[in-house]
Amino acid sequence: QLEESGGGLVQPGGSLRLSCIGTGTTLDYFPVGWFRQAPGKEREGIACVGTPQPDTYVADSVKDRFTIIRDNDKHTVYLQLTNLQPEDTAVYYCALQLYSATGEGLCNYRPPPSHWGRGTEVTVST
Repeated sequence: QLEESGGGLVQPGGSLRLSCIGTGTTLDYFPVGWFRQAPGKEREGIACVGTPQPDTYVADSVKDRFTIIRDNDKHTVYLQLTNLQPEDTAVYYCALQLYSATGEGLCNYRPPPSHWGRGTEVTVST
């Protein structure tokens, strides 16, 4: 089970930090990623961290504004969102893959995640 938190309503230019934690299992040993789905659009991978090599991938569309951070001491994977814009409005999902994957692979569904959280909504609006 994955649980996201930290979404909300924020003005353009604002920041949020999303958190993903596993319930019943630790995220520390699995590839984990953040995906988002805007209304009427497909779900896209935006930031992922792989295992066993801890490579990090961030989609070009958000590379200068979003950061993924794995904190094994807290068994949590964070997504730091800065300079948010209305086009960032979406439901943000945490996902993991039980087998090894690179960050870029996971974000591009190669392989696709095996487990998903329920999502946390981010709305960027005045």
